[in-house]
Amino acid sequence: MSEVVVQQLLAERRELMVSNERLRLELDELQRRGRGEDPRLQRLQAEVARLRAALEQARLERDRLEAGIQEALRQLESGPK
Repeated sequence: MSEVVVQQLLAERRELMVSNERLRLELDELQRRGRGEDPRLQRLQAEVARLRAALEQARLERDRLEAGIQEALRQLESGPK
């Protein structure tokens, strides 16, 4: 069960990283064009910020789950009390 959750979070993290990179490249391209303030620029910057926040949350959740798994394994290894 926990392995499935970790795998799902890792997959979501990969998707967020790809989306973040795609938007970063698009933003870089818009800035290189130098057409002045493109109306999409603010939207892209907000989307990049949202994706970064979502990625950070996914990382925190992954770390929390990994710590829980490690604790469960430690308890299993120490045997019944």
